[in-house]
Amino acid sequence: MGLSLSPLPGQSEFGVVVTGFEIGMLDDPAIRQQIHDLWIDKGVVVFREFSGLESQLKLSELFGHNQSHPMLRDADMPEEMKISVNIDEGVGGTYMVDGEERSGWLAWHKDSMYTDEINHGGVLWSIDVPERGGETGFIDQIAAWEALPDDLKARCEGLNLLYVYSLDSIESKFGNRPESRVGFSKYMSTTAPFAKLARVVHPMVFTQPETGRKVLNVCPWFAAGIEGMENEEGDALLREVIAHLLAPGREYYHRWVPGEMVLWDNWRMLHCACGTPTGMKRLMRRTTIFGDYALGRKEKIAEPA
Repeated sequence: MGLSLSPLPGQSEFGVVVTGFEIGMLDDPAIRQQIHDLWIDKGVVVFREFSGLESQLKLSELFGHNQSHPMLRDADMPEEMKISVNIDEGVGGTYMVDGEERSGWLAWHKDSMYTDEINHGGVLWSIDVPERGGETGFIDQIAAWEALPDDLKARCEGLNLLYVYSLDSIESKFGNRPESRVGFSKYMSTTAPFAKLARVVHPMVFTQPETGRKVLNVCPWFAAGIEGMENEEGDALLREVIAHLLAPGREYYHRWVPGEMVLWDNWRMLHCACGTPTGMKRLMRRTTIFGDYALGRKEKIAEPA
């Protein structure tokens, strides 16, 4: 029996919903190849009615071995990160967003863009979901590049962006920001060593190796500027590109139900967490897929004359 495929609700440019998928199908080489090809082609794959840790691990390992997420670790399960949000704890900070206090809110970003090696993707499994809120947003940077005006494409080609770690998205120079911060979660307190990292450099545009499609490789939250153009002109260009990237209608917000998984390509997709209203419970399990695209590097600091 084959897989049943349908578009993401309200989104025709990327993503796919898979139903009728069972763990035993991953033993079939043809199904494994089909899932891999969907990941490359669509960027986001939603698996309806697919749950369980064994299922998540087997699915995730189809694309590469699992690694610990550098920002957040579950001490009991270093390869699978438990994302728990309720009145006592939460991933990310607690912020005021649209006049409401929300836990686990995260700005638009790519994982680990503040390091010279970024992971290839992740799988989220929903266990408990809140009565409202808790959505995960995705933006496709292939579609964003294809929609970029030709003059901006010409200006972006060959440029590199500088990135720096930032714990608090309110301090982000270019990213979307909440209204105010209420507090940090206990998980975020473990990330202090990243504040000492040197800045890193990633290309503003790269080519998806499997398809030859270009990717607008911009991570708003951690962006510090354009290499060699840390001035008003460079900042204005980067803000123009980010405004295009985050334009309304380009995003898809996944409204979770219990017992499903979402796979995404971190080389290609931006994602965000919309946050959970304070006092509501949200429990997820995540795997992180190893695989660097080998285009990042540490910033070279000029020696004093």
